Amino acid sequence: MLSQVLTDPLAFYFWVVGLLVAITFHEAAHAFVADRLGDLTPRYTGRLTLNPLAHLDPIGTLLILLAGFGWGKPVQFSPLSLRNPALGAAVISLAGPLTNFLIAGVLAMLIRLDIAPIALWSEIAIINIMLGIFNLIPLAPLDGEKVVAGLLPRHLHHTWMALQQYSLFLLIAFILAGGQILSGLIGFFYQVLTGLPLR
Repeated sequence: MLSQVLTDPLAFYFWVVGLLVAITFHEAAHAFVADRLGDLTPRYTGRLTLNPLAHLDPIGTLLILLAGFGWGKPVQFSPLSLRNPALGAAVISLAGPLTNFLIAGVLAMLIRLDIAPIALWSEIAIINIMLGIFNLIPLAPLDGEKVVAGLLPRHLHHTWMALQQYSLFLLIAFILAGGQILSGLIGFFYQVLTGLPLR
């Protein structure tokens, strides 16, 4: 991705802005919802902010720049501080992806209204859709794993958690082999929201 600085610096700038917006609001949403549900851990650890520096993981950010794939710094929260630990964890986990989809929806309105700069809105929308979909994959350490765990009946919870010991291998396999599925989903949702095909 760094090579794009020389070949297409404007596109690289839009891409970086899109990532900063997507990651920052995603992680801040986790922190805000956890705080509202009574867990002050994100507040005490400085995550209740829209400052991107608080949400960027050094290794994850470096990989994003080098390989186009990485992660933000996970928001730490204590399920035991919540009235319903499993359901509360699911709500907190779902907040990040839903925020990404909300941002994409707002930007889609700007695109439909032809309000400039369309290229920037499009890039930020695409990255938010991508981050939202990817994080809903029900494999640890992604948000989808906690969402499913919180919604499952109690008698299935232990089985679900036992299956997660294979999640890292399954996630790597999906990243290597499921790129076309992810791209197809991103393109589908982008077209639904904006009325335009993914470029």
